[in-house]
Amino acid sequence: MNERLFPLIQLCDSNFPSGSFSHSFGMETYIQEEKIHDEQSFKEFLKVYILKSLSYTDGLGCRIAYELIQNQDLEGIWDLDEKLFASCSAKESREASRRIGQQMAKLCMTLYPSVTLSTYLMKIKEKECYGHPAIVFAIVSSELGISMEMAMTACLYASVSSLIQNAVRGIPLGQTAGQSILLWTHGVIQSAVLLVKGMPEDELGRTLPGLEIAQMRHEQLHVRLFMS
Repeated sequence: MNERLFPLIQLCDSNFPSGSFSHSFGMETYIQEEKIHDEQSFKEFLKVYILKSLSYTDGLGCRIAYELIQNQDLEGIWDLDEKLFASCSAKESREASRRIGQQMAKLCMTLYPSVTLSTYLMKIKEKECYGHPAIVFAIVSSELGISMEMAMTACLYASVSSLIQNAVRGIPLGQTAGQSILLWTHGVIQSAVLLVKGMPEDELGRTLPGLEIAQMRHEQLHVRLFMS
């Protein structure tokens, strides 16, 4: 059991060098507009972000990827990679997912090598795939014998944990408040996993227009802490 748990703990660590500490995925726009300005307003944003956006991208993407891997359908994985990339309208956020996915693939190939991950990384290097963290989570989890539900939970948790650490710097919040918010998200993430388990595949990429606009407008901010 511990042998399967440790990799998830490592991948979910906000200090895991995937590059996610450089991205806010539109949150910084809301901070500068003072729509997010304290712990409560951030929690309100986070709940909507998890249940109405992240679940339909990383969450559903991880589930579909895991199912494809279990069925040994690699062509389906490459198709999913393209769909995840194309479904993100905001350039900065699209590039953020690509960079994080590529970095995760490289790191995990060193830490948890597998034939499937090696093939995915080769496709990325040859510019036949873009790279996405949800797919990397699914590949690593499947190879390590981690259940699909745990893979989805870990994938969502990793994204949320990194975003909270960025909010601590960006709003700013205290470290204690950040940990309190992270604890609060456990229930929201569990609800998201249940949602994703019964979600139709054609819901992939569904998101909120307001969030996409905030992600697009981030490029024009006068001062930025984050790349997205």
